[in-house]
Amino acid sequence: MASATASWLSPPTRTELIENLVSGVDRYNPSNVGILEDYLYHQIRSQEYDCLANLAILKLYQFNPDLFNPDVVINILLKALTSTPFPDFNLCVSLLDERLVNPNLDEPDPLPTILPLLTNLHHFLQQCRFPAFWAFYHSDDLESLRENYTVECVGFEDAIREVVAQAVKATFTRIDSGRLGSYIDLSGSDVEEFASKQGWSLDASTGIFAIPPNPDNQVESVVVQENIKLPQLVKVVSHSVQVK
Repeated sequence: MASATASWLSPPTRTELIENLVSGVDRYNPSNVGILEDYLYHQIRSQEYDCLANLAILKLYQFNPDLFNPDVVINILLKALTSTPFPDFNLCVSLLDERLVNPNLDEPDPLPTILPLLTNLHHFLQQCRFPAFWAFYHSDDLESLRENYTVECVGFEDAIREVVAQAVKATFTRIDSGRLGSYIDLSGSDVEEFASKQGWSLDASTGIFAIPPNPDNQVESVVVQENIKLPQLVKVVSHSVQVK
């Protein structure tokens, strides 16, 4: 957990320039928004992720509504989805509550339409309703999102599958291949290939994958033993007598 937190605060792929923009006094300088937006699109293309840098963009939009770019916001939210169950998505949305729409946009703002759809996807992930996530993701309602945004976000679907894998590792010691396939939206040999990369072994006779033990999927009884010394017991009894 400590390693994950450190990586979240300062990803190893973050450059010194971005570090200075995120952590330094220039964080609220609107002239730097272009640099941060370019960095976001680098994340989109390279499968990297830097939540704090993306939050800095949204904060600049809050203070400078004329800079607002809905396409940037949607891409930030897509990247945040891939960090579930961490609270990145909600952190991003919280900075949009009081946003002002940029009146200088050449086209209608797509965010009011797409934000509820992204929120639904996030709810499915948070609730571990993975088949429902994929069904909704592939639905006609999200055709515009897929064709205009996720298609540009390299590795988006694989990143979601990694979210699923983390949940499966924390919950199961054994899982049927059909069930796993419905969770990760894959079938046949693709399921086996995915599970193999996770280090899960398949029993071909039963079609069940075995998931190695880890601190989250092991149920262990905890014995709590309290040692009370005689002088302490005397004080307790004495106090109870005085109360009476």
